[in-house]
Amino acid sequence: MKFRKARPTNEPLMTEGMQRLVFSRRAMIVGGTQAAVGVVLAARMAYISVVDNQRYRLLAESNRVNLTLIPPRRGWIVDRYGKALADNRVALRVDIIPDRLRNRSAVVARLSGLLGLDAEAVDRVNRDLDAGSGAQPIEVVSNLDEARFAAVSVNLPDLPGVVPARGFVRNYPTGPSVAHLIGYVGAASAEEYAARRDPLMLTPGFKVGKDGLEKDFDEALRGRPGARRAEVTARGRLVRELETQSDRPGQAIQLTIDADLQDFAARRLGVESGAAIVLDCVTGGILSLCSMPAFDPNSFTDGIGRLEWQMLNDDDHIPLLNKAMRGLYPPGSTVKPMVALALQAHGVDPEETVYCAGGYRLGGRFFHCLGHHGTINMRHAIEKSCNTYFYTMGHRVGYDAIAPIARMMGLGQEFDLPGTSQRYGTVPDSAWKQRRYGQAWSGADSLNATIGQGYLSVSPLQLAVMAARLATGRNIQPKLLLNQATSNAQPLAIDPAFFNAARDGMNLVVNANGSGRASKLAIPNVQMNGKTGTAQVRGLQHGSSSSWRSRDHGLFVFYAPFEEPRYAGAVVIEHGMGGARAAAPVAKDILTFLYDRELALSSLASLEAGWGGTMRERLERRYSALRAQTSGVANIPTPPANPTAAEGAER
Repeated sequence: MKFRKARPTNEPLMTEGMQRLVFSRRAMIVGGTQAAVGVVLAARMAYISVVDNQRYRLLAESNRVNLTLIPPRRGWIVDRYGKALADNRVALRVDIIPDRLRNRSAVVARLSGLLGLDAEAVDRVNRDLDAGSGAQPIEVVSNLDEARFAAVSVNLPDLPGVVPARGFVRNYPTGPSVAHLIGYVGAASAEEYAARRDPLMLTPGFKVGKDGLEKDFDEALRGRPGARRAEVTARGRLVRELETQSDRPGQAIQLTIDADLQDFAARRLGVESGAAIVLDCVTGGILSLCSMPAFDPNSFTDGIGRLEWQMLNDDDHIPLLNKAMRGLYPPGSTVKPMVALALQAHGVDPEETVYCAGGYRLGGRFFHCLGHHGTINMRHAIEKSCNTYFYTMGHRVGYDAIAPIARMMGLGQEFDLPGTSQRYGTVPDSAWKQRRYGQAWSGADSLNATIGQGYLSVSPLQLAVMAARLATGRNIQPKLLLNQATSNAQPLAIDPAFFNAARDGMNLVVNANGSGRASKLAIPNVQMNGKTGTAQVRGLQHGSSSSWRSRDHGLFVFYAPFEEPRYAGAVVIEHGMGGARAAAPVAKDILTFLYDRELALSSLASLEAGWGGTMRERLERRYSALRAQTSGVANIPTPPANPTAAEGAER
């Protein structure tokens, strides 16, 4: 075997010294890198511990400490004497936070068993959960008793997302009596939260104004929230309470309303559909503003259910409409005293007479009167509500001469009032008709408008203002806030002497042989002046009918006392078949209440016994009957977020 010789190489041999040198270089590189990393880490740690110290301290504190906002108590809404129209009461409730909820169907079913919820309540909760945003609380139930509240609290470990709480809820002591005056509150919607991004809106139990004065004065009524700090475990269990900062209640709002009169007037309207308004003739303050039927605002506070919403929405008396400010009606003969002012302003002597043979002929048409009154002057034409007299004089001066006085007396006006928006109706004239219909004004138009029919439409509030201005001769402006009601109304630009015939005629209506004589006050030394009106429902035949919607409206304007007027107002009864029959008795009882409360309440008790109880009792009975009737029925309509927002479409 042959072996090759190893080929000689030029590479130097690695000596021990060279190996030590290479190792030292590598060690320096590694050591330097480690030192650099150490310096970076040390610098970062120094930055975190010094510069970012506060941030991480807050993060650590938030993991250990739970901060909960306490919803502020809403400010009270009180009447002129400080009596509550809207206040707060202590309540126990249960809410669900949607983004903390796990196994929704199981949790809702468990809550239903613990709280005894019916199918309607469970359906509402599921509907609210479907519509709710992640962190926005959904109210399950409020006004709980201690036993059911404790049952939920004990079972909280098995109810993720469920939050029991003690707090305050909005309360309306007289319920339906103030529904259209005060409005109501409810949980903030997802849209309201998106618009403001206020975390308070996500706090369980917090409510915002949804309608009426509650909505208009929401910012002032809200107050400032409190806060509660509590130490909790990593799983959210309470360790101990650390600190509580109390909430600051919202500002109180004082109205011109007389709470007792408001409740009485609303109750006295009874089962009718209509409105009643009473004004203070000295200051213009609104003492009562009622629209019936109404809803119970306490139901909206807790979240109205489908069935109750269906009951309100299907009611042909439209309980969601504020008829006092948004209802529009032909005023009928209630405008005749106002027309008397306009006639005198255009040269008609109140002693001039007209012969009434049962009507007035204009061309080929015959316009009927309510009777055959013979020879009659202005005062007695108001007393007897003689259409023939006003046809004759209205045709003489023309309605273009009357319309400006109608507006001066408050018709067609929108007043500076908070709360529900107003509809101002129509005071027509030739320019209006040409603009609206492209047609010339006719003599027939003047005749119809002169007796409060035709194109003329007004609200009950406007009629009440007209009555106050007739009573005082001053430019009375209605007010709802007590600090705005003053006695500085200026005289109207009408000769004071012109009011005498109008006032005398209104006195004869009630206190002589006029249509309102059955409603004469039984109060010593107090006389009520008034004017009845019967307004034909447009498009329907005049007169009574078995169909409620085809009956005439009944109206009445009034003031008292005759010599020194203090109160003025209007009552409108939809389809009441006449002012003397339906509206004047309500006005009589309202004024009786102001002078003899015991007598008025005694009379009301008898009436309510015949109607089947108080407003709340009748509402509850209707709801119970509907609930029994529709048990198990599907496809009940869902209530909108703001049920009163669309009511204007009804008229």
